[in-house]
Amino acid sequence: GKSEAARMFRRLGVRVFDSDATVHGLLAPGGAAVDTVVAAFPGVAKNGTVDRGALGSLVFGRPDVLRRLEGTLHPMVRAARNRFLREAQARRDRLVVFDVPLLFETGGERHCDAVIVVTAPLFVQRARVLGRPGMSPEKFAAILDQQVPDLEKRRRADFIAPTGMGKRAALNAIRRAIRMLYAEQKDDTCPT
Repeated sequence: GKSEAARMFRRLGVRVFDSDATVHGLLAPGGAAVDTVVAAFPGVAKNGTVDRGALGSLVFGRPDVLRRLEGTLHPMVRAARNRFLREAQARRDRLVVFDVPLLFETGGERHCDAVIVVTAPLFVQRARVLGRPGMSPEKFAAILDQQVPDLEKRRRADFIAPTGMGKRAALNAIRRAIRMLYAEQKDDTCPT
C-alpha cells in the first residue's frame, strides 16, 4: 500500500522522503544512530550494527522503552527531512512527499500543506501485514492499537489513495491529488 504509493509518486516525478528508509540508514553499519542506540539498549548490537529484530523485540509492547528510542531517532529523522526540504527548495521542486507511517500519531501533519492517506480495507491490510516475516496476529493488533483509526485518518486527509482496489485506482487518486496541488499553486503545468 504505502510503499507502492510512494513508488507511484516517484514514477510521476515527485521526490519522496522515506522516513522508514531514513531510520534503516541510521541503524545500518556506519549509521549515525548506531552507537547511541547500542549504548542505550544493550544487547541489540550485531556485527557493528543494530539488530532491528532484537531492538523490535525489546521495544514491542513497552511504550516507555519505545518513547526512549523515538527520542533518539526522531530528531535525526527530522534533521534528514529538513535537509531533504532544503535540497528540494534549491532544486525548485514544486511538490514533494513525506512517506511517514505515523504522521497523525506524531503530529507530523502540521509540517505538511496537504495529506494523502493511503488506505485499504482491514482484511486487505491484515493479509498484507501477516504476510511479512515475523508478524503475528497479536503484533498486528498491537500495531493497530497504536495508530489513529483508518476512518479518522481518512476524515482528516485532504486526499485518499485507495490501495485495496488495485493499483490503477490508487494511481488515479494520486494523479488527481498531484493535479489539484499543482492547480492550487496557480500554475496548471503538471508533469502527470
